[in-house]
Amino acid sequence: MMMRSLFALLVLLFTAGCRKDRPDAPEEAPLEVGTHGVYIVNEGNFQWGNASVSYFDPATGAVNEDLYQPANGEALGDVLQHMVIHDGRAYLVVNNSGKVVVVDPHSFTTTATITGFPSPRAMLPVNPSKAYVSDLSAGRLSVVDLAGNSITGHIPCGQWTEAMVLVGEEAFITDQSRPFLYVVNTGTDELVDSITVPRGGNSIVLDAEGLLWIACGGGSGTAPALLRIDPVARAVQTALTFPNDGNHPWRLTTNGDGTILYFLNEHVYRMAITETALPGMAFIPADGRNFYGLGVDPQDGTVYVADAIDYVQRGVVLRHASDGALLGSFHAGRIPGGFVFR
Repeated sequence: MMMRSLFALLVLLFTAGCRKDRPDAPEEAPLEVGTHGVYIVNEGNFQWGNASVSYFDPATGAVNEDLYQPANGEALGDVLQHMVIHDGRAYLVVNNSGKVVVVDPHSFTTTATITGFPSPRAMLPVNPSKAYVSDLSAGRLSVVDLAGNSITGHIPCGQWTEAMVLVGEEAFITDQSRPFLYVVNTGTDELVDSITVPRGGNSIVLDAEGLLWIACGGGSGTAPALLRIDPVARAVQTALTFPNDGNHPWRLTTNGDGTILYFLNEHVYRMAITETALPGMAFIPADGRNFYGLGVDPQDGTVYVADAIDYVQRGVVLRHASDGALLGSFHAGRIPGGFVFR
């Protein structure tokens, strides 16, 4: 099954051709962010160049809908896919612009731009000086020198590489288009193994017991599933399969100690890592909303879920306590798809 984010981009390409006007970005003053807050990764509309990063301060309730434009005097780019903070720097993976923008995570001013990616999706730092970048169309991972902010090599790997997680000296990489989870040795930058999984691997996490969980959307005759994998044995331990009738688990994440899984499948679901069956009831029902992004604050367990609404107007972020109670909501940028906590 094609990932919803790509579907949204295609829908918005059509929408852009039909609309005569585009909503202006809100006027924001540059903001020095605090020590504990939430960055919201807003994809923006495909080919509109209005990707952004919003910021929410849980202590004060203050929201800034766009950190980048005011700090740099220019737009971030086209389709912000991923953000990661590493060694005092924030890396913004801008998919359709084919670049990774490096910013100061406090002031959000640009310090470097890494180019040369066909269609980057996510970034995984694998040691203090090196990172991997996955790609929708390259059929390989890019190896990035974080000191020189440049691509220094490539690792042939699948077709549409997506989410990545580091376990010791090995990186595990999902593939949206093929039924494999790839294993890369981060010391030699070589593909050393692959694990057979359902198609549509879109998100992956490491749990409290050192086991991997991967969400697969299915497709081409394979059903959607959540899999638990032993990264040492490189073997599937448990496969929890969804009915193949429109289910699409994605945005898999965990709480701070890795004992509870959360994922989207129209609604928000959660389950303990010890469970042997899929949850029967939604943790947070969508109730007609278009849930698109999901994150859990590792410090207090607050669940953040983003409603992309119609993929054109500003999205709304809902905050729920760890027991599911609604704490409040706020507006973010267009198509909020991810959360980064600090």
